[in-house]
Amino acid sequence: MKYNRLNKCFKLNGKFFLNKDDLLDYAKLNLPEVHLFLIEWFDNSEFIKLQTSGSTGNSKQIELKKEYMINSALATGTFFDLSDKTTALLCMPLKYIAGKMMLVRAMVLGWNLDIVEATSNPLKNTKRKYDFTAMIPLQLHDSLNEIYLIKKVIVGGGAVSDELMDKIKDISTEIYATYGMTETITHIAVKPLNRSAFFKCGYKNSYKTLPGISITKDKRNCLIINAPNISYNIIITNDLVDIISSNNFNWIGRFDNIINSGGIKIIPEKLEKKLLNIISNRFFISSLPDEKFGEKIILIVEGKGRNVNYKKIKEVLSKYEIPKEIFFIDRFIDTSTKKIQRQKTLDLIKF
Repeated sequence: MKYNRLNKCFKLNGKFFLNKDDLLDYAKLNLPEVHLFLIEWFDNSEFIKLQTSGSTGNSKQIELKKEYMINSALATGTFFDLSDKTTALLCMPLKYIAGKMMLVRAMVLGWNLDIVEATSNPLKNTKRKYDFTAMIPLQLHDSLNEIYLIKKVIVGGGAVSDELMDKIKDISTEIYATYGMTETITHIAVKPLNRSAFFKCGYKNSYKTLPGISITKDKRNCLIINAPNISYNIIITNDLVDIISSNNFNWIGRFDNIINSGGIKIIPEKLEKKLLNIISNRFFISSLPDEKFGEKIILIVEGKGRNVNYKKIKEVLSKYEIPKEIFFIDRFIDTSTKKIQRQKTLDLIKF
């Protein structure tokens, strides 16, 4: 079984391993969370059990084929030209797929992987330079002073704000947004977020799929993913997209977030993009039942302050897009990767 083998170049925290048993012994003594995953990875089952994040629905347990996880690792290595002896940093929790896949990539591709605590600024106490890492937007934001230590960064787990985009646009590190989910074994597509990444990859500012993956969309305009190397079935998503080609697309929003107000369909993510430079606190657009319109648009803002300029909101939105009510919540409910759980946050409001 190929998932029982280690690439001979693989190193973890600066240490080589003779075999999987040697690695298991080291992890048991030094990295208990890694050890728990490795026990499952090296057992006789063809599958790994994983928990989804719950950002777009209820968290659930699913099974992923280990062979598909290996294929995903190989595709990432090919796409980013990350061969053996690549130096990489794992700074995300191993509880979810993003952290697990960094370890799998390292074992399969023969990387030199260091593991640090999954804090908001994982680079704070390091002086070493790395070829590659994966972060959530909060980690990228809090690591800007040290991000020069990394050559390539992939960012997932949430949207990158316009403010953060402006801060990273001219830095030397190549930074890419990722599109994916637990069911697709992390990312199946990436797009450049700054000039360094754009000039390196040489494609338009849209998501480009990894090798072996093609895309279409259904009658709802939602993305359909054909990825035979990482999934038994074609994956039908609830993500609204514009298809540019068989391997390029732009993400628009979530089909299940669409608001139908008086027969006019409103995509919350489009409104949120318009308001990014108007509202400084975290926020999102949602809806409530309405006797006249069926649904009415509402704005949910995080924080106790009431510093939302309603006049400016009305200037950037059309009359059909303007929220009918604004609600303030002290703190949003997030997933472990800091994605806003919209429905659970809405449940905090006493309407």
